[in-house]
Amino acid sequence: MKFVDFNLLKKSFSDAKKGLFYSFRHEQNFRIGTIIGLIVMIFAFYFPLSIGQKVTIILLIALFLILELLNSVLERTIDLLKPKIDPAIGIIKQMMSGIVLLVVIFSVIIGLIIFIPYFI
Repeated sequence: MKFVDFNLLKKSFSDAKKGLFYSFRHEQNFRIGTIIGLIVMIFAFYFPLSIGQKVTIILLIALFLILELLNSVLERTIDLLKPKIDPAIGIIKQMMSGIVLLVVIFSVIIGLIIFIPYFI
């Protein structure tokens, strides 16, 4: 038994890359978040931020993108399991979107706290 099967590992990375590209092409919010995240990353490395501030920004961008992917996966799964319109399903989808919105709101607040001194 091999400890690491590099062919399987290569396939896993290939599948993950395909999933990210699919999400970027087909999920508007993921695409917007990725582009905004890249812009914020440029600012984070342009301005003389502390390592802690840079790490915070990277973690917040990652958190948003991960939750956006999770939201999309759960919505598609729910649609497969319950294709008929159901008010309870609508509430679940709204709650999942609310989770992502909270991350966006708090990320913007933290981003403003970090970046405002450099724009004033």
